[in-house]
Amino acid sequence: MRPELGEFSSIVCFKAVVVGTEEALGEKAAAIALISAGRNRGRQIAEQLGIKGTSDSCADLVPLLQKALGKDGTRLCIIDKIEELNDVITVYCRETICSAGEPEGSPRKLTFTLGAIQGVLEQAFGKRLHGKQTESVLRGSSHDVVAFEVIG
Repeated sequence: MRPELGEFSSIVCFKAVVVGTEEALGEKAAAIALISAGRNRGRQIAEQLGIKGTSDSCADLVPLLQKALGKDGTRLCIIDKIEELNDVITVYCRETICSAGEPEGSPRKLTFTLGAIQGVLEQAFGKRLHGKQTESVLRGSSHDVVAFEVIG
């Protein structure tokens, strides 16, 4: 991509994009835009991994996503566990880019990260999902937890 700087930039710059988007569009519109951008990126990741419509097991996805999104990949986050129960897929992640650098107690929610995970899962399972953050490392949890309900 870039001959000297490579393909990564800083979290500080990413957070500036998030905050600038929130200031320009408002918090709700910015969240919609960032989740949508994340979903698009997630679809690309699923395609690059060759997992579009191929997955039946959440456990099978964990090592693939750890490699693609973790320290050996894009460094978006570390996914420790994915569970499925009653048409809800729950993803446990940490060191998410969205929570990075935020003070304890911050109301910040996962947006781009949630969207990226949603995009991968939708492609892998061939299902439409609706995601919601249920726990946050910023508010005392050991993980940023996102629950995805199957809607189609």
